[in-house]
Amino acid sequence: MSGLAARYAQALLELADEKKKLDAVAEDLRGLQQLIADSDDLRRFIRNPLYGRQRQVAAMKRVMDDAGADPVTVNFVQLVARNGRLFALPEMAQAYLDELARRRGEITAQVTVARELTDKQAQQLEEALRQSVGGKVHLETTVDRSLIGGMVVRVGSRMVDNSLRSKLNRLEHALKGAG
Repeated sequence: MSGLAARYAQALLELADEKKKLDAVAEDLRGLQQLIADSDDLRRFIRNPLYGRQRQVAAMKRVMDDAGADPVTVNFVQLVARNGRLFALPEMAQAYLDELARRRGEITAQVTVARELTDKQAQQLEEALRQSVGGKVHLETTVDRSLIGGMVVRVGSRMVDNSLRSKLNRLEHALKGAG
């Protein structure tokens, strides 16, 4: 993470801790990350320096209010916009989440699945990963229908690809080699 993102994230973490809003802010930031990932317009908006700061402040307040964000998060995002740093907002959010997880001794597992996991499946996966890594695990789940079935799990630098797409690709490669 850049020094800029880390400094802003650290300040937000301290404020959220003081206000007893660590989890609320974390949830808001995860939601904001998803909004940015899902919206090309929002991604362009936060990266475009041609929009005036007042316009960016007002627009981001509306986005955060519409998302039902905690006032601590809303004020933080407005401060970032006023300071002309919206381009770094995704990095700031990730730095906050990473530092919060580090403080709590949590490990983040990035799970890509072919279709949404049920609550029971998510609990079973979380439990299996907890036993495997020996600590608290937070699942970040994304859906990629191109996997066809199965899942891809990343924990730190380790990755397990148990998707049907990968199995079919390996089979195709093996058949080409045999022919």
